[in-house]
Amino acid sequence: MIIIGENINGTRKVINDAILGRNSAYIEQIAIKQSEAGADYLDINAGTSPDREKDDMLWLLEIVQNVTDVPICIDSSSPDTLKAALEFIKKMPLVNSINADPHSLESFIPYIKEKGCPVIALALDESSSNMPKNNDERMENIGKIITVTRSAGISDDKIFIDPLIMSVSTDDKAGMEVFECIRIIKETYPDTHITGGLSNISFGLPRREIVNRTFLTLAMAAGLDSAVCDPTNKSLIESLKATDMLLGKDRFCRKYTIAARNDFARK
Repeated sequence: MIIIGENINGTRKVINDAILGRNSAYIEQIAIKQSEAGADYLDINAGTSPDREKDDMLWLLEIVQNVTDVPICIDSSSPDTLKAALEFIKKMPLVNSINADPHSLESFIPYIKEKGCPVIALALDESSSNMPKNNDERMENIGKIITVTRSAGISDDKIFIDPLIMSVSTDDKAGMEVFECIRIIKETYPDTHITGGLSNISFGLPRREIVNRTFLTLAMAAGLDSAVCDPTNKSLIESLKATDMLLGKDRFCRKYTIAARNDFARK
């Protein structure tokens, strides 16, 4: 399971305040905690206005890379910010994200191809004003993306498909729809990874943590092999380790047993 640490995101007020106030110590603390918890990537999203996003992204990258060698997930919809970040980054990053919008693909694919880095692909088309209404539309958008990435010589195993996890509080079938979409993706594009923002499923509900970890278990059974989430959440890691074991992905139950002995610190 590939964990993308979600906690350095400027759309969160506490992170935005730290960015605007250049509170490097706070950002360092968040980066270190996620790294020590075993994150495979640290998602970095400046989340600030377009006129300053590039500078804020580079500041964040410098702070984070000074305290951890965990690879970065560059989270930006700006080609200029992505280009600058790719030139500044130390380790091979993950790019978050592209979608089926021809302009998005045209802008991002050359940078991704040049660096050879993996990329998250959202199952939507931003050139259309609507989110996909069903899995047929999701798969249509994914198909457009894969056609372009394959034409560019980017192998399927570099693609992390995000089927778009929606809130079950606004659509009680949202969970079932995503599980089915994950299965279809694995059947259609077996070499791709599947990821998503885990906490989206519980938006608007009480005791969100319960919903998130239950969703994770069911999604992993369907084929999810990556998640954008909080790696410092102990109960989530407990569910992850137990699910891997029960799905036969933990030979002799060693990973679960070691994790239990270490009180489920992920490493």
